[in-house]
Amino acid sequence: MEKMPKIALPFVALLVVLIITISKSAITIGPGEAGVLYRTFGGGVVTDEPPLSEGFHVVAPWNKVFVYEVRQQEVLEKMNVLSSNGLDIKLEASVWFQPKYEGLGKLHKEKSEKYRERVLLPAIRSAARSVVGRYTPEQLYSSKRDAIQQEIFEETKKIVDDQYIQLNEVLVRDVTLPPTIKDAIERKLKQEQESLEYEFRLVTAQKEAERQIIEAQGKADANKILSASLTDKILQDKGIEATIQLSESPNSKVIVIGSGDSGMPIILGNQ
Repeated sequence: MEKMPKIALPFVALLVVLIITISKSAITIGPGEAGVLYRTFGGGVVTDEPPLSEGFHVVAPWNKVFVYEVRQQEVLEKMNVLSSNGLDIKLEASVWFQPKYEGLGKLHKEKSEKYRERVLLPAIRSAARSVVGRYTPEQLYSSKRDAIQQEIFEETKKIVDDQYIQLNEVLVRDVTLPPTIKDAIERKLKQEQESLEYEFRLVTAQKEAERQIIEAQGKADANKILSASLTDKILQDKGIEATIQLSESPNSKVIVIGSGDSGMPIILGNQ
């Protein structure tokens, strides 16, 4: 086997060193990611330049790149909090967040890659304890769920907004009360519902009674007016009209004029 020429050995060695250097210098930032550059001999973490964007980059082999996910992320947090009357409540919440792109260098320098554990989760726990402590178990169980969710979001946002973290949403997934408290609240809500139904039936019955009274009063007033309008003269005129109509009938009859009460005619049939 022929020996490699002496002039080729340095070239091969240089080529190997070059390949190793390029492989260590090249970095690819994936979709939804950004890179924070750390210059070993140039001031450490770069905070005054935009982060490295998606795609292929070449950096000096003695520098480092820390890759962060900058898409929206979700963290699920379960915690124990106290209600306004000191009862232990179990709260489960989903937090939607992402690091602020322009502040990624400062986030890495001040909080590091563990910013979720060091900033975000403590903030959500603190806000949840503060908000839930203003409400009773009954309010947590029923009517105030949406209000509590919004208040936790707003208080958490105040804490993390200047920590280079963008908070998008806080969703309260579950509120678990002690079983005895939950049963008592459900019984109370059921009783309140039954009471509302009973009151509705009473109001409906009262309105129906009022309607009947008004209707009866209207009929009484109408009869009173009609009775007042029926004078003796009108009755006599009506009697005369009826007598004339009967006299024209072909049926056998005897009409005695002026023999009834108030001079009204009496009609006698053939039977």
